Amino acid sequence: MSLIEIKVPDVGNVENIDVVEVLIKAGDQVKLEQTLAVLETDKASMDLPSSAAGTIHELFIKPGDKVSEGALIATVLTSDEAGSVAEPAEPVQQAAAPAEKAPEPVAQSVAATPELKLEISTGSTSTHAAHATPAVRLFARELGVDIQKITTGTGRKGRILKDDVKSFVKKVMAEGTAQSGSGIPSMPVVDFSKFGAIEEQNLSKIKRLTGQNLSRVWLNLPMVTYHDEVDITEMEAFRVALNGEKSKDDVKITGLIFIIKALVAAMEQFPQFNASLSADGERLIFKKYFNIGIAVDTPNGLVVPVLRDVNRKGINELSAELAEKSNKARLGKLMPADMQGGCITISSLGGIGGTAFTPIVNAPEVAILGVTRAKMQPVWDGKEFVPRLMLPLDLTYDHRVIDGAEGARFMAAVKQYLGDIRRLLL
Repeated sequence: MSLIEIKVPDVGNVENIDVVEVLIKAGDQVKLEQTLAVLETDKASMDLPSSAAGTIHELFIKPGDKVSEGALIATVLTSDEAGSVAEPAEPVQQAAAPAEKAPEPVAQSVAATPELKLEISTGSTSTHAAHATPAVRLFARELGVDIQKITTGTGRKGRILKDDVKSFVKKVMAEGTAQSGSGIPSMPVVDFSKFGAIEEQNLSKIKRLTGQNLSRVWLNLPMVTYHDEVDITEMEAFRVALNGEKSKDDVKITGLIFIIKALVAAMEQFPQFNASLSADGERLIFKKYFNIGIAVDTPNGLVVPVLRDVNRKGINELSAELAEKSNKARLGKLMPADMQGGCITISSLGGIGGTAFTPIVNAPEVAILGVTRAKMQPVWDGKEFVPRLMLPLDLTYDHRVIDGAEGARFMAAVKQYLGDIRRLLL
């Protein structure tokens, strides 16, 4: 038998590294390269691997400690056959010698070894030590997931990633299990009547279904939201001029119609925004049609009627169609077919207010454009500040399909079309 010291390796001259998690205890069996602890600096976290395979004899650290290069982490009792990276320390060589030649304290330690092995084999219950960074462990705790239940990870050396946690949650939800400490636990039942008068009201079917869909999307899609703003001073002046030419019975043109046309022009330029990921995540399905969903607030909840073949219709036709479908939505008269086949969705809070928000992608679409209220702002034109009407835009996209650079370029194209609507004629 040999006693191996496990120490903090070369970490690049970083001092006082925080010990954020210790994954082993005295008596545990460990394998070569198994993570013993998680260390964290102000810039990164790192796993501390075992340089020997065997039994943890003694542990010298605990969460909250600070360590540096060369600090003793633990000692591992190994058999002569077990491989190790580290060389045995001098006391270990003495312990490996015949008992009659070794000093008495070491001989006593060797004599105690069989009892230690017996205790491990009969009294210790070895459990799977999850191989994950602190950020992933925090993510799992926020979802109510016992990370020890996740037995395999898809990361390097079996590291558990956030996607593994999400997959575990989806699996548990699909199986309909409600085991304690796994999956997403139910919210606690609270008797609010103890604190005062209450009134109960059932959620509408629309809100229940919307909640289920948003939860499913949140667990399946890695989403990123990109915020920007565009100068729509000229666009708004043109819109006002067009409406001034209409009679009072004609449907007025709203700024949303120009946003719809600009969005479609950008989708033609960037086809990946007019696509959907296949269910197995292996293929990208590009669409040759351009249907735009418009989120409409109704008394029963949010619905998304779809305007079809937007690229083939003018602004007056689109204005009439949008007014008709919005009215049907508020009256609860939309048919299922009216809300299917969208390629991308626009969620506008322009009539309410706000400066920015993070809309959730309406899957299986890969992006959604959020719009808030435009306001006059002083903008520097190179010589002086001039008043300009600035419109905030928020683009959320599925990061599996669209990366950050593509998202920024797509938003730049939308801004270009809205900033000079004459470009829509090109």
